[in-house]
Amino acid sequence: MLSAKRVLLIIGGGIAAYKTLDLIRLLLRAGARVTPVLTRAGGEFVTPLTVGALANSKVYRDLFDLGDEAEMGHIQLSRAADLVVVAPATADLMARMAGGVADDLATTLLLATDKRVLLAPAMNVRMWHHPATQRNVITLAGDGVRMVGPNAGDMACGEVGLGRMAEPAEIVAAIKAALAGGALAGKHVLVTSGPTHEPIDPVRYLANRSSGAQGTAIAVALRDLGARVTFVTGPAQVPPPVGVTVVRVETAVQMLAAVQAALPADVAVMAAAVADWRVVNTTGHKIKKDGSGQTPALEFAENPDILALVSQGVPRPGLVVGFAAETDDVLAHATAKRRRKGCDWIVANDVSPATGIMGGAENAVTLITAAGAETWPRMAKTDVARRLAARIAEELA
Repeated sequence: MLSAKRVLLIIGGGIAAYKTLDLIRLLLRAGARVTPVLTRAGGEFVTPLTVGALANSKVYRDLFDLGDEAEMGHIQLSRAADLVVVAPATADLMARMAGGVADDLATTLLLATDKRVLLAPAMNVRMWHHPATQRNVITLAGDGVRMVGPNAGDMACGEVGLGRMAEPAEIVAAIKAALAGGALAGKHVLVTSGPTHEPIDPVRYLANRSSGAQGTAIAVALRDLGARVTFVTGPAQVPPPVGVTVVRVETAVQMLAAVQAALPADVAVMAAAVADWRVVNTTGHKIKKDGSGQTPALEFAENPDILALVSQGVPRPGLVVGFAAETDDVLAHATAKRRRKGCDWIVANDVSPATGIMGGAENAVTLITAAGAETWPRMAKTDVARRLAARIAEELA
């Protein structure tokens, strides 16, 4: 499957770098051609001689190598590969990628490439869970970067948790998937995301605390499985992903119109936090205090139930996935919602303030289907997205 495929392998500076030696062997055995790039920090863990001997290739290290750069070698390297793989992808390297830094050969290659990029993150568990790293994960995913791992387990530092680099065989499988069409190739998936803003006057609106991070991550995961994704998003705090069709809306009424325009679809994942009500008596001017102590009387109307309309409408997607953000009796409320709305699945979570989930980088969900409920452990929203996308692919297989 990897016969004659060219893999540009960037080896970052972490103890997991030793695993890249096995990774090179497996890639060569699968028929791939490996061009290694060794960062300065990576060279503290594995030697250029060993890497080059195993890869049967020159090892590139220096951005200012006169022999290579006389012909703009970093551009040629970044474009000649079928896939760029970073293993291990350290917290520092991922941060520099997310910020568009290009201060050495590795980061310059990553900024100059027009090919797919696959990261195998590896770092201390606390570094992985740090908000800065999770922000970078979301940014990179939105830029089209794929990831494999990290795994949970014992680490060289003595701690236990998420942060171990994926095993070489797992990385090879991810490389094959990245170079293949994907399990959802040829499928059209509609994803809604973010909050809606319901205007009161020209400067005020009703909203909620949704950041749009979970919906964005789901769109990325579905895109990475080869789906054609239409992404309808309210005013989210995170940028929309690349490689999908983005439709920006403000209100629930606008979101419904965008959803209906995007149909038909094979799958609809309705992750948006749509406002339940809108203000009927909006004004064209800013409402002012007049010193009388009287508060404005706002009149409300119920917004359209987008999930129910999609679940019960025509053309109906073959699989409709709703979301239920609850603060109490999560399972009971979400189960009732699935039956009431008519959707196939509900992804339920507890968004009470103590959880830190609404607007945070992690999520803890229960997937409710006609067959029952399964609770997933708390994990990064990107991992929730990949797991959900994989379940969707299994359902459509």
